[in-house]
Order: sequence, then C-alpha cells, then structure tokens
Amino acid sequence: MSDTTTKLALPFIMPAQAQKHVTHNEALQRLDALVQLVVVGNSSSPPADPEEGEIHWVAAPETGLWTGHAGQLALFQDGAWVFVTPRAGWTAVFLDEQRLKIFQGTEWIVPPLAEEARFERLGIAADADGFNRLSLSSPAALFNHAGDSHRLAINKAGTADTASMIFQSNWQGRAEMGLAGEDRFSLKVNGDLTGWRQAVSVTPEGYVRHDQRPLARAALAATTLTPAAGSFTGFDDLHLSGGDMSLGAPLASGHGRPLVVAASGYYLLSLSVSAVSTGTHTVHVSRNGSTDIASHVGGAGTSSTVALVWLDAGDTLALRHQGTIQYQFGYGKTELSLAFL
Repeated sequence: MSDTTTKLALPFIMPAQAQKHVTHNEALQRLDALVQLVVVGNSSSPPADPEEGEIHWVAAPETGLWTGHAGQLALFQDGAWVFVTPRAGWTAVFLDEQRLKIFQGTEWIVPPLAEEARFERLGIAADADGFNRLSLSSPAALFNHAGDSHRLAINKAGTADTASMIFQSNWQGRAEMGLAGEDRFSLKVNGDLTGWRQAVSVTPEGYVRHDQRPLARAALAATTLTPAAGSFTGFDDLHLSGGDMSLGAPLASGHGRPLVVAASGYYLLSLSVSAVSTGTHTVHVSRNGSTDIASHVGGAGTSSTVALVWLDAGDTLALRHQGTIQYQFGYGKTELSLAFL
C-alpha cells in the first residue's frame, strides 16, 4: 500500500504511527493549497518575501531553492518550499493573467472552447451587450474559405427592414451599404452639412441609379428677346435638377439668374439655341462672367452644341450673347443642360 493518495499525494496515517496529528495536519495543509488552486504566476526563482500558502509555477531555467523543480508547483508552507507535481486535468486560476487554466500534462493552457457551443453573447477583446451580442476589437478580421468559397450572409425579416453594413468615423456613421428599409441595394453617405443621402442604388432588376448626381436643365421663362451685344442672360427655371444644383442671384441684365455648380468635376454640357432672326449668331456659355467655356455659332432655327468641361463647386454659368439677334427663350427653346460625369 502506498504512503500517499493517488491524485493529490496526501500522506496516509499508517498503523501504529506515532504523532498521527502531524500527518493529518500535513494532509489538511496540502488540501488547503490544492483545492480551489490559485497560482500567483510563472517564475524561475523564489520571491524574496513569500506569504504562507503562496503557490508559484516553476519555469525553467529555475534557480536557488527551486533548482531541479521546473514543471512543478512551488508551495510555501511552514517557512519552506514544498513542491507538487500536477496531474493532467487539474485547473487553477493564475492571478497574474486573471485567467482560469487547465494542466494538459506539460503546460497550463486556457481551456479550449467546445467544438459545438452556443453563446448568448461573445466579446473578442471587447465587451458584448444585449444589442451588440458579438463584439470584436482588432486591427483586422479574416473570414477565410473552407473548401473553395466563402459567403457572408446578412438577413432581414422583411422588405421594410434593414440588412446593411455601417462604416463609422469616431463612432459617427459616415457610410452605409445594403438593403436599407427596402429591397434596393444602396450606398448612403453622411455629410456634416447634408446629413444622410443615398448616393447610388441598384433596383432588384439591376438598374443603377445615381440619386445625388449633379445635373440640371435650365431655361429662361418663355419669351422672345433680343439681348444687347455683350450682355448676359440666365435662367428662371430648373426644369430638371439634382445633386444641389441651383440658381444664383439675379443678373445685372435683369434676364434671369446664373446656374450655380454644386460639385467639382467633369460635366457634359449641352447648349440649345433657338434663333428667330436670320443670319449668323454666336452664344457663349460663360463661367463666372469672365471665361467662355463653350460656344455655339448658328443661324435661324434651333441648333445645339455639346462640350465636355471641368467645373469647380460654386462656379456660375450664364449665356453671353455676341451680336444683336432675336431669340426664343423657354423650355425646349434656348436652354442649357448640364450633367455630372
């Protein structure tokens, strides 16, 4: 018969043993240390001033009184170090890591997750809550294929609900993509001045829409007019507009207002001119009242010209007339169309 127990190596009280209380108390001390096992941490040398009952995991290269005891638990008991060899399956709380670990035969490891498990909340280097039940804080996240492909599904209950991804800057939403309250796929952005806007959307049929694309079809109110040579005419009405295109302050000529460009970029410009008088006429599209960016030369009747131009946000466009010719103004007559590319 062995002198100690199998798992914790507790000393037995032997027949006819003198001072049985010593053996009994030693066993109690060992139980007190190993049941609800708490380890201060890993160390290769004894601490200078250990407390009674303090336990360390001896790591190589061990020194001093711990020499020869690497891979054992060092228990400070009755002013001396007692060494215990753990068995596979023992568990302990490591105070330095604030973590529960399990001994797998040679090292203490964090208990692995079950192969099949369900968690109501999961935080990975972050705190999960009742709404964000999965929370991750990491420089990056990898979703790799198993086999050939990998798909990420985001499901919603019905058409009026949302299945989307939101991109934030300092916890403020700046962009959103997905099915936001409808079954069209959309890309929305949030500007400090404009708020949330839908920039691009794709219908279930596959049609692409640019909801905030700057564009305009502008004309003066319907009239017949003979502008003075070198004078400007603008526009009274935006028959078609988008992306914050607008009309500015009244022109000095008293004939309409200039078209104000909403965003910088390349634009496709189309100028249609309806002349009543015979003879050659010239109409320029003037930028900021100083630079002609497109010109049209024609005769009586309706004709047009098209140009590709670069415009800056805030630029104003008006028509500068060369010569003295009578024109018809209005929708479908003399008008300017502009579309952001």
